[in-house]
Amino acid sequence: MGFGTVGRWLARVLAERYADRFQIVGLANRRDGFFYREDGIDLGAALAIAAEDRSLDALPDVARWSTAIEGMRASDADVLVEVTQSPPPEGEPGRSHLAEALERGIPAVTSNKWPIAIHGVALAELARRQSAFLRAESCVMSGTPVLSTLSEGLAGATPLAIRGVLNATANYILSDMARGQSYADALAAAQNEGLAERDASADVDGHDAVAKAMVLSAGGARSRRSARPDRGNRQCSPLPRRAARSGDGRGSRGGRRAGRPGSPERPPPDGRPSILLNSGRDRPRTLGPVRCRP
Repeated sequence: MGFGTVGRWLARVLAERYADRFQIVGLANRRDGFFYREDGIDLGAALAIAAEDRSLDALPDVARWSTAIEGMRASDADVLVEVTQSPPPEGEPGRSHLAEALERGIPAVTSNKWPIAIHGVALAELARRQSAFLRAESCVMSGTPVLSTLSEGLAGATPLAIRGVLNATANYILSDMARGQSYADALAAAQNEGLAERDASADVDGHDAVAKAMVLSAGGARSRRSARPDRGNRQCSPLPRRAARSGDGRGSRGGRRAGRPGSPERPPPDGRPSILLNSGRDRPRTLGPVRCRP
């Protein structure tokens, strides 16, 4: 579901590296609807059509439905990949696509933050009830296994809080501002590097960090976004040059703290990303740096 920037990138990777292991039987986008071919869709043709901004109606030998939900209900697949634009406040249409697949026992994987941020608990419960996998590692840290670490890897411990950098664009901008750059110059540099979008409001105003904090939070799907105050990069000022030179800048770098209400925040003294755990001891303790092997 979804054949924009992310969907096309994934299709290209599958076609170039895994053509002998995967067969794409369905494609959908908001404009053209849902397309299905039981013997597999020609991804090369689909990518060429999309590159020319033509309708996927031009695909050969495919069945078509006007909406993705209609097509999903009339067809079958082994796994759903959901990468549509699904903004707040409802996270649609991604939530409906994920729920439809999981209800039928079809495993689902997504990089959509807001459906998981707003409805993640309900979707996870549905997946367990139907014995289907739901994977969303790409929602936070671009696939680094942080979600599975929290849900599966910390057996016998209860994560109370997480502290860290959640947005790479904000990190880049605030790092430059900590060296004395103005916000406008730092944003322009991030855009020139291809790190920030032309409209960077989701990153610099904190919305992306809010979504990621909600995904990470154990109660994220029950949280109300309005209950989490935002302070974006626009409200920050560059450090005085003396502080910038000395490295004394201690600003937020697009970070968020995800935790249970009332849980204590005891970050490490050097401000490194950390996970605060309750492991059955009298006092919570901070988990040290976690390194992942390639």
